[in-house]
Amino acid sequence: MSTPIDISERAGVRYLHFGSNWVQGAMRIRQPEALELAYTREMMAGLLLRDGLASDGGTWPRRVLMIGLGAASLAKFVHRHCPQSRIDVVETEPEVVAAARQFFCLPQESARFAIHLDDGARFMLTGTDRYDYVFVDGYDDKARTGALDTLPFHQALRARLSADGLAAFNLLGQMRGHEASVQRIFTAFDGRAAVFPSCDSGNVIAFAAAGTAILRPLAELRARAAILKAETGLDLASAISNLEATGALPGGALVL
Repeated sequence: MSTPIDISERAGVRYLHFGSNWVQGAMRIRQPEALELAYTREMMAGLLLRDGLASDGGTWPRRVLMIGLGAASLAKFVHRHCPQSRIDVVETEPEVVAAARQFFCLPQESARFAIHLDDGARFMLTGTDRYDYVFVDGYDDKARTGALDTLPFHQALRARLSADGLAAFNLLGQMRGHEASVQRIFTAFDGRAAVFPSCDSGNVIAFAAAGTAILRPLAELRARAAILKAETGLDLASAISNLEATGALPGGALVL
């Protein structure tokens, strides 16, 4: 990596930076497996859309792919709260993996948790394994995504999803317009995508689905969010309210 990895701490929260003040990840030191940043919480909203809660029997997702490690927030959350999941993490920079191990409580590799030092786009375009839940959150020190924000990548991602597959994308809405990125996702997934309103940080989270259709009425989303909070501590109530306020729930339901 051409720029140094910096670690800072403020008010009980540890932050990861790539040579600038821009936050690449965060961890509350006394709650290392909680999701500190709002955009990471929203990226877990897929648990509201597929039947993956403990109350559902905890059967989804069985295969998880994360492109971009950062401070390992999503990896730690899934590792703890989705014990049925086998997790693959793809990260280009060994320094990021080392920092996550030293400062952010990265889980040990095991039969269900593997880290691949590879380019995320190459991993997607050349592999064959299928995944239930894919997280795309890969940025360099200049906030560039490169091939991770291209139509061929999104098309390859769709082909790698299982029959109940779902993908979550972190888009930087305030730093640069995200409309073109959203359009590429919609094109690759034949319109089966939804966009959450921008977080305070400017991150915009998009979801795209393949296979089995998703229809979650607003009341059901709220009920499942309450269950998820009780099971994991993750609170998505405000995210659902924001989604409703933007008119993104036609007919009072999230459809993918």
